[in-house]
Order: sequence, then structure tokens, then C-alpha cells
Amino acid sequence: MITRRVEGLHRLHFILQVLIVTIAYWFYLNLFVEPYGLLWFKNYLLYCVLIFAGLLTHEIHSEHDYQIGVLHGNLKACHNLVSHKVFYAAAFLAFYLLATKDRTISRFFLFSFLPVMYVLLFITDWWVPGSLAKKIFKGLHEQRLLLIGSSIRAEALTSWLTRKELLGVRSIGLLNDERDKGDLHGVPILGSTDDLEHVIREQNVTHVILLEFPFFPKLITHMVYICDKFGVRLLMVDSLEEHFLHPIIHTQDDGIRLICIRDEPLQNPVNRLLKRFLDIVISLPVVLFVLPVVTFVVWFFQRLQSPGPIFYWQPRAGLQNKEFSILKYRTMHVDNPDVSKQATVRDERVYPAGRFFRKFSIDELPQFWNVLHGEMSVVGPRPHLVQHNEQFARIIDSYYIRGFVKPGITGLAQIKGFRGETKLNEELAQRIEYDLYYIENWSVDMEFMIIFKTFGKVLFPPKTAY
Repeated sequence: MITRRVEGLHRLHFILQVLIVTIAYWFYLNLFVEPYGLLWFKNYLLYCVLIFAGLLTHEIHSEHDYQIGVLHGNLKACHNLVSHKVFYAAAFLAFYLLATKDRTISRFFLFSFLPVMYVLLFITDWWVPGSLAKKIFKGLHEQRLLLIGSSIRAEALTSWLTRKELLGVRSIGLLNDERDKGDLHGVPILGSTDDLEHVIREQNVTHVILLEFPFFPKLITHMVYICDKFGVRLLMVDSLEEHFLHPIIHTQDDGIRLICIRDEPLQNPVNRLLKRFLDIVISLPVVLFVLPVVTFVVWFFQRLQSPGPIFYWQPRAGLQNKEFSILKYRTMHVDNPDVSKQATVRDERVYPAGRFFRKFSIDELPQFWNVLHGEMSVVGPRPHLVQHNEQFARIIDSYYIRGFVKPGITGLAQIKGFRGETKLNEELAQRIEYDLYYIENWSVDMEFMIIFKTFGKVLFPPKTAY
């Protein structure tokens, strides 16, 4: 399998890098630090192990980055990959130093070694994998690949096939039933699917790739039989996404293989617990210390410009699209004829100070009470009015997917600039696209990123904030 080749090359490359870094560590140590006994050796051995632990931790999660940055020769991605490796090693060292307050170790040596390690890792990332691949995947280990399918689908795989040549996988031709002739970007068309057995025998084929999943049982059974007969590996390009018009998730549960339309990290109770913990840590101080002060300020300006209730409750769509009441500071006059109408530029319903509160999101602060109460989260799709939900769902088919998670005070769409009145269907579609991306790709890193970027958007609000 091609993926196994990448995995093996990745692991072998990692072992060589660890050996090189280890040798460089001890050589560099002897240049700058005078050895003085067994305790000295044990202490510095521990820090060498910590560097290894940092590299190993990164290694476990980096195979995708490895293919982009190293095997594909992308300098920027290679730099990012090496930077992450050095960061992990530095983090392990710094954490241990802070925890133990070890004063016997040369800080200058440890942290001056990190730039040296960066250079070594960058050189070995840039040069070693290609050299290893050329030596490992040659001769009997070179694979001859036959494609079966349409010329259009084969053309879409051209760049992928070119990249696989580094792994010793070479395309020798294409079979299709469209009666095409000649070649496709250097890949000759060798005949139709009826010629499969003949081509395998004559061309010494070792791999066959079906360019789309065949929906005719007899055809796939026949192809499996032919490939097994000649000892040829059979692979199929997963074309189900094209039929479902959506990315597909393959999973397994209790012995049953399932295909899902989308992944949902927040279905994991541990992830939900982490998110809820973060919500409480952020919302509790805001409710206890910030809201009382801000409420007094809002009350003062309301008394001057628009007497009436400080807060107002409004029905919004929440988790599973169930209705809940959201809490906000009132920014419109009490005699508002249409509460469901979206606010617009220079909206006469908004009193003067209310414009300022809305522009800098001060009116949203009471929603931290909704977060603390468990109806909302700090981060999530923005909750809309129930009437707007029904209206938007008629425009965007996947709109109600937003209800898979709790609504949020801020969200991915908001930090991307989609805030305020939705004037065009295209704007609504882009908002929903970001909301769905958040639901399908949630992570703690993304959660923090959205929170931190929200501060910038609050201090420097976009033009759509009114």
C-alpha cells in the first residue's frame, strides 16, 4: 500500500534525525561545557531525553505535514514543520526547568543548541527523505501502476501521480471504455477494461487503481478476481463524496463499518467537558465582576437617552434548534415596532449610546449569563431569531446543521468579518460555511484562536458592526 510506504519512510527518517540530533547534542555539549563526573552525565542525559520526547510527541501527530513539507519539497511548509519540532523540544525543556528550578544546567547551552538543532532538522528534512526513497524504492521494490477509469478522472490525479514517483510508484498506462487514444500527460491509454488481464500480463503491472467506485457488483467481482489471479494490488479512489456532494467520514462502531456525512468532535463527551470548563472559566468572572460595572454604565445612558428596561430577553434558536431566551442590554427605544427586523446603518430605532454599545459588542455582554447557565457557549454559531431561522433555512439547505452545537457569543464566521446585517444570500452562505467548518473541525486550539481574535474584532470592529 502506498500509505504504508509513506509511513515507513516517515519513521525511518525520524530515527535518522534523532540519531543526528543526539550526536550533535553531545558534540556541542563538549564544546561549551566542561565534563565533571557521573552526575554531570546523568543530568545532561536527562535533557537529551527531553529533547527526544519533544520530537517524538510532534512525530505522532505530523504525518500529514510531513508529506506536504518534506516529500513535496515545499520550503515554507518544511520551515513550519521544523519550527514545530524545535518548539516541542523547547517546550519540554522549559517546562522541566521551571518545574525543577534546576541550577546545575547551563541554560546558555540548552537554548543556544535549539538554533543548531533547527539547522540540522531543516537540512535533514530537505535532503534525507528523497535520498532514502531513491535507495529504498528501486529495483524489485518499484511499483508499476495501471489506472482504470475516465480520462477526466485520470487527469485530476496527474499531480498526485507525479508526487508518488518519489515513492517508486510509476504510472504505466490507463484503461477506459471511452475509446480515447494517444496518451494523457505522458500516461498512454492502453485499451479498455476488457483488456485488463492482457495488460497486466504484458506490462508487469503490480498496482491497479480504479478511479471511481464501480456500482456494478459483477464488474468489481471480476476485477478483484483478475487482480488476485495475477498477484496485483487493487486500490479504489473513494468517489463517494461526489455522489453525496459532501466530504465523507469512514468510521467503525461495534464491528459495523459506517459512512458519515460529517465528523463532529464535540460528540466526544471529553471534548464537550473541556469546552464547558472553558466556558465557565471565562463567563464566571465576567458575570461576577464585569457585568455589574457595565450594567450601571448602560443604565446611566439609558436614563438619559431612552428610559426603560436595562435588559431585554429575546427568543433565539439554540442547541438542536430548540428555542431559548437570550439576554442582552437594550440598545433600541422601547417603542420598537418590529423587534424581528435586523438592525441597519443609522437605524432610527437605536438610541445614540446604543449605537456605541452595539458597535463594540457591549450589548452582548449579558450573554455570558446564558453561557454560565448552559444555554450558550463562548464560541459557537451565532444564535438567530426563530423567524430568521425558518427564513434562512429556506435559502441554505444545510442551515439547521448549526444546531448540532450550542450557539456562541462569538464564532468563526464573526472573526472572519461576517457580522451585522445579512444583506445577500452569498453572505449568509459564507457565514453558514464557517459555522459548519467549526462544527466539523472543532479543537481546543481553534477555540482559543477564535477567542483571542475576537478581542481584536471588538477593539477594532469591522464596518458591518452597527
